[in-house]
Amino acid sequence: MRVGGREVPISSPDKVFFAERGETKLDLIRFYEAVGDPLLAAMGGRPVLLQRFPRGADGPSFFQKRVDRGSTPWLETTVVSTPNGTTSNALVVADLAHVAWAVNQGCLGFHVWPTRADDPEHADELRIDLDPTPGVTFPMVREAAVLVRDLLAEVGLRGWPKTTGNRGIHVYLRLEPRWDSYAVRAAAVALARELERRRPDLVTAAWWKEERRRRVFIDFNQNAPHKTVFGAWCVRARPGAQVSTPFRWEELDDELHPDRLTIPVVARRVAAEGDPWAGMYQSPQSLEPLLALHERDMASGLKDAPWPPVYPKQPNEPPRVAPSRARKRTVAGGD
Repeated sequence: MRVGGREVPISSPDKVFFAERGETKLDLIRFYEAVGDPLLAAMGGRPVLLQRFPRGADGPSFFQKRVDRGSTPWLETTVVSTPNGTTSNALVVADLAHVAWAVNQGCLGFHVWPTRADDPEHADELRIDLDPTPGVTFPMVREAAVLVRDLLAEVGLRGWPKTTGNRGIHVYLRLEPRWDSYAVRAAAVALARELERRRPDLVTAAWWKEERRRRVFIDFNQNAPHKTVFGAWCVRARPGAQVSTPFRWEELDDELHPDRLTIPVVARRVAAEGDPWAGMYQSPQSLEPLLALHERDMASGLKDAPWPPVYPKQPNEPPRVAPSRARKRTVAGGD
């Protein structure tokens, strides 16, 4: 196929990737062409982690961070690292040909870095992940998204929402490229804690699952260095080929449900209405209002929130142990 001005070899184009309506590998590439401009606006120039499903959405998967150009010399890659310092060459979404190349490898999940390949030191996106815990309904996630929108507006910021393609919602802030991922994560922690203060019945900033109960978890650690998030306009490996779909705040009502946002539906939306995130790219924002919340929390004596286990111990981090285990240790020690 000729995609993005390049010839891209496509093997088995009729291979069914999504069982519900029988969409094929070729259908998926055609979809990405249909949403090409919004897709490249969202993740163009960024490294991606590939989630490959060689047998289609119903089959097993594996993650691929390292990309070997092999017989495709035009592939763009960039060096990324893991929390322990291991480096690898990750694919950069330079154009739609790179997307088609990845789809040909069975990629049904693009997990996108918050940094650009040409500026790895600055995270220019804050991703607010509204993660439904067991028992949380999508109406509860919608309500949490409104809470996020209103708090951001209160401090002079604007969030841009999208479905995750599954059960949650992401709210993005496009930032001025001035802060590293440590600062962005600190801002995300402060935002999560403030949201919990306002609606402790609905949302939680508790890292430990045993403390979350039936609430929407604001997953601040999705902003930790080297973390990736499922990309906007990307198709989930679900039988119905649901898309992680940007939408307008005015659409956040009972009619909006991620299960309805499938490949054909989203292609028609973009053809008819364009990119609901177009304004986000025109006005990068400051992180300072959220960092002010962080500084307030630190001044009041709060410690940092726990980091994921793959990260080295961080300054001002509390003991990295679940509260129930900490209590057992205390009792066993006789304190």
